[in-house]
Amino acid sequence: MAKKIEGNAAFAAIDRAVAAEGWKIVGLTRLSPAFPFSLFNYAFGLTRVCLRDYVLASWIGMMPGTVMYVYLGSIARAAGERQRTPGEWALYGVGLVATIAVTVVVTRIARFSLRENLRFTAETPVPHDPGTRDLGP
Repeated sequence: MAKKIEGNAAFAAIDRAVAAEGWKIVGLTRLSPAFPFSLFNYAFGLTRVCLRDYVLASWIGMMPGTVMYVYLGSIARAAGERQRTPGEWALYGVGLVATIAVTVVVTRIARFSLRENLRFTAETPVPHDPGTRDLGP
């Protein structure tokens, strides 16, 4: 697969960006639950991202989405338990709106930052690091 993509200009730009700031790129892609994690796991394996940066950024970047899903699950569970008071439902509603708002804002910021970072690093050459894989010629 590496041979197929080594001549691809878009992948070369992404690889340069990941080589320059791997933890940031991985973290930004992990912030959005809309990105397909399985595909990105494979794609990051083809880039020059450091394993430490990949694992740490993945763990931190997936936390907001995980919190949102757990919170949504707790609301679903609460609906089946005892009768809730209007005040409890109001708190659940405010928490739900806040959780979704934060997730949407963080996702938009991450997408914008990722787009800008990829544009900037695609224009900046990255020196070869002997400790990383080189997909170029």
